[in-house]
Amino acid sequence: MAQAAARLEDNMDSKEFAALLEESLKGQKTFTGSVVNGTVIGLENDFVIVDVGLKSEGRVALQEFSKPGEDPEIKVGDTVEVFVERMENRNGESVLSREKARREEVWIELEKTHEKNERVTGMIFGRVKGGFTVDLGGAIAFLPGSQVDIRPVRDVSPLMGTPQPFMILKMDRARGNIVVSRRAVLEESRAEARTDLLEGLKEGQVLQGVVKNITDYGAFVDLGGVDGLLHVTDISWKRVSHPSEVLQIGQSIDVQVIRFNEESGRISLGMKQLEDDPWTDVAGKYNVGDKFTGRVTNIADYGAFVELENGIEGLVHVSEMSWTKKNIHPGKIVSTSQEVEVVVLDVDEEKRRISLGIKQTQENPWAQFASDHKVGQDIEGEIRNTTEFGLFVGLQGDIDGMVHLSDVSWEDESEEALKAFTKGDMVKVRILDMDPEKERVALGIKQLTDDPFAGAMDGMTKGSVVTCTITEIGSTSVDVSINDNVTGTIKKNDLSRERSEQRPDRFAVGEKVDAKITGMDKKTRKLTLSIKAREMDEDKQAMKEFGSTESGASLGDILGAALKENKGDDAPAAEEKPKKKPAAKKKAKEEKAED
Repeated sequence: MAQAAARLEDNMDSKEFAALLEESLKGQKTFTGSVVNGTVIGLENDFVIVDVGLKSEGRVALQEFSKPGEDPEIKVGDTVEVFVERMENRNGESVLSREKARREEVWIELEKTHEKNERVTGMIFGRVKGGFTVDLGGAIAFLPGSQVDIRPVRDVSPLMGTPQPFMILKMDRARGNIVVSRRAVLEESRAEARTDLLEGLKEGQVLQGVVKNITDYGAFVDLGGVDGLLHVTDISWKRVSHPSEVLQIGQSIDVQVIRFNEESGRISLGMKQLEDDPWTDVAGKYNVGDKFTGRVTNIADYGAFVELENGIEGLVHVSEMSWTKKNIHPGKIVSTSQEVEVVVLDVDEEKRRISLGIKQTQENPWAQFASDHKVGQDIEGEIRNTTEFGLFVGLQGDIDGMVHLSDVSWEDESEEALKAFTKGDMVKVRILDMDPEKERVALGIKQLTDDPFAGAMDGMTKGSVVTCTITEIGSTSVDVSINDNVTGTIKKNDLSRERSEQRPDRFAVGEKVDAKITGMDKKTRKLTLSIKAREMDEDKQAMKEFGSTESGASLGDILGAALKENKGDDAPAAEEKPKKKPAAKKKAKEEKAED
């Protein structure tokens, strides 16, 4: 067409050509800034030659005829719309743009769509700072990173190159800026789906959802417009320590609606409810005393959980793991995933608990020891540990027997006696007692020899009076010795019948006193004594033999008469005393009360 115009220009004067050009423009004064139709007349290298009916053709970059990610499809003879930037450059060519023409077309349509608040279709094809670029059919828009999805998206690759619906948030034609949002479309669709879903949601309903987020206590599942919480305890009948052991983000799962609160909109979901409850047929399957083989699934400070079958777990308490290993962590006896043999100790269907034991699958070394030995038998063992209250000695079957501090030595029952023994020493002991149920064996060392103090308390009985020697004076008592092997204590209030005389400091070390035995401990060879009790017994005896409370005789008269009788004195009896005055009677009553 340009060549034809040139020929016409050669055959006619400029006025005639101007008239024809004006007629072709149909009253339009200029092409600049407008979109016109042109014909492709050639392809040269990376350019397309387009004739738009001007004095000269224009060149348009080949890439402007292609969509993002696609190869250009253009051939000679095609009619295309181009934007006229300038009618002629310094090379005499028209300056054309296919991209701007497409943008002009799209802008007009996008403005109409934006005014109607309708969705547009676009394709994410590139990344820029703060977001992505979107091709809206020729117009390039900006998609902020926060507007890609309802929740942050770590990987946008699956969305790129795929047509997606968008909402136009902002348009500025002067600057050529368009801002779009995919999130707005998802929220709008989500709200519609949420309304439809909530209207028909019922407890017990089975739905399909997608795992959107995982926490320590469960997983949030997108049900298609609304989220529900799948608690960790409702994922499986078997023990699940963390939801990530079973679920992954983006995983599609089937769930059942367990609870639905219409007021708050909260939905509780469950997966295990879609499976048969393994506890329904536990009765009769697991009986006390039955042996099973299970797998250790979890280890705690207080024991280990053993899976007997899928969904059925029992607890082996640390006390039921070993006959001999006490006060150690269960992890030192068993390990996770280990296959172990267990015995059922108890079944509580209501609480869904099964108590198991590992040591019950082995021979009880305490019972075996009691069967192989008898009380009074002498054996030998290694000292495994020393404590402030005795020694632990290793015995047959890897069990420990204890020698109490009081059974170490006849002479010394203090901690000093333990210093003669060291961990690892071999020691000979005598079996004093055995209790397999309580897992105890009492041993003794001093019993290997005769008691050097045997018979030290012969002839001593409770209530008898003995002569003591004061060995130590305290603030609240007096310690005494009866002989070389027997000691005793006289408490402060037992030092005298007279309250004023109940003072330990009125005695001296080495002083001898007579006291009545009120208590005996033959094992420790210690006595409890009382001077007060002895004095009161003597007063009662004197009253019984020489007077009565009705005779009017004073205690002094009675004691005096008793002394004279003992001495055989022929002296005349004491003169008759006049009747007691009221004060004397009062004193006599007090003495009688003390008696």
